[in-house]
Amino acid sequence: MKQLNYSSKKWKIIILIFTIVLAFVALLQVNNIVVQIQNSEKEKIKLWVNAISRKAELVSHTETFFKTVRDEERSRMTLLTEAQQAFMELPLDQDVSFYYNYLSANKTIPVIITDDENNITWYRNIELDKDVTKLEGQLLAEFTQEEPVHYTAYNMHFTLYYKESKIYTDLRKVLDDFSQSFLSEITNNSVFVPVIVTDSLRKNIIASGNIDTKKLSNTYDLRKKLNSMSEDNTPIEIILPDDCKAYIYYEKTPLLQALQYAPIIYIFIAFVLILVSYNLFRTAHDMEQNQIWVGMAKETAHQLGTPISSLIAWLEYFKAKGLEDKYSVEIQKDLTRLETITHRFSKIGSIPELKDENILNIIQNAVNYLQSRTSKKVTFITNFPETNSDVMVPLNAYLFEWVIENICKNAIDAMNGSGTFTIIVTLDEKHIYIDLCDTGKGIPSSLYKEIFKPGYSTKQRGWGLGLSLAKRIINEYHKGKIFVKYSVIDQGTVFRIVLNKRR
Repeated sequence: MKQLNYSSKKWKIIILIFTIVLAFVALLQVNNIVVQIQNSEKEKIKLWVNAISRKAELVSHTETFFKTVRDEERSRMTLLTEAQQAFMELPLDQDVSFYYNYLSANKTIPVIITDDENNITWYRNIELDKDVTKLEGQLLAEFTQEEPVHYTAYNMHFTLYYKESKIYTDLRKVLDDFSQSFLSEITNNSVFVPVIVTDSLRKNIIASGNIDTKKLSNTYDLRKKLNSMSEDNTPIEIILPDDCKAYIYYEKTPLLQALQYAPIIYIFIAFVLILVSYNLFRTAHDMEQNQIWVGMAKETAHQLGTPISSLIAWLEYFKAKGLEDKYSVEIQKDLTRLETITHRFSKIGSIPELKDENILNIIQNAVNYLQSRTSKKVTFITNFPETNSDVMVPLNAYLFEWVIENICKNAIDAMNGSGTFTIIVTLDEKHIYIDLCDTGKGIPSSLYKEIFKPGYSTKQRGWGLGLSLAKRIINEYHKGKIFVKYSVIDQGTVFRIVLNKRR
């Protein structure tokens, strides 16, 4: 039998290990896939950063180019002013073709020259109505975006006004569109990178994408978010039109952020798999043990039935012969006891019938029986509540008496046949508490739960069924609880049973 149990246990362990190994292999495969996705996601972000950096350099170079064009237009206007001044101051007999050609060479930059009363004296590359003689209103606003150039000729003061050439304006629009598309490309990226573009002071958001900016409405939250993003990646510095410096902050994609918790999830899944596997095998083991105990109990009841019937017949025969005496009475008691035991064993594994019983009477009957068959060195004490009514509880009297007897017998063994066994019953509105106290050797706290497991016993002849059956009877059949309330080594142990009152 032991060899069979060992073989069965061995195969269960092998199956458990095989299941765990399969689970870990599956997790490793999933982990490899996750790592590949992480690497792919990181590579996408790297390519995006490189593309943004190169495009930022292009925007910066384009802005430098337009700045150079603007400076050149400014220089041309200065030279144009000097040419205009020289042209007007030269005597009429001088050759003015050089200055005239220079002035005529300007075919792109709109120019207006006024006297000191803002009367238009000359213009070029702009169409004006015939009735427009003064530089004022909207026309003046258009031509004062650039700093005018003042000069003197013939003792008169003149001012040269100019504005961007049409070519420069068109190019400027192209640059603005290019910059806007650049920002749009940053924020609405195809790799779903969360991005924030701030101004040079890093206090205002110019643009953002793949991120909820509603939570960044105040400076503190924005600064906290930017610091968090800069810890992961160095911000990219870019130059926007009009020499506006900006910074691009970015962080991991939502997918990459989610995948960073993958190892924790793996560990959790592995733990759950191991726990579930262990509980399944433990449950199977417990069910197997329960089936063994139930089978043994029913077989014991069956085996006891025949000799008991025979003894009853013999006792009736003695009575018929007139041999009834005090010994026959005691034999009758023991036969009744054997019938009770047989009835108890036959109930194991099936749902017993519960009836409303006075629990105080049942406890007292069990104590009376044990006291008459126990050493006089063991003192029995019952401490019942003072009540004028019966304490009715739904229970099975045969099985409940068995619980009391099992605990009492264990207590007598723990006291080595000498000591005090006390039963204290207390009540509240819903429950009945039964404390069974002995003065034995005590139980280590580490064994409080172990002693209720089937097969656990400290006795050489014990099967380890008493407390296991007691727990089954109380917990499963009577929906109550039984546990070690406390125990002190070499001083004693207190078991507590908690039952529900009749409703």
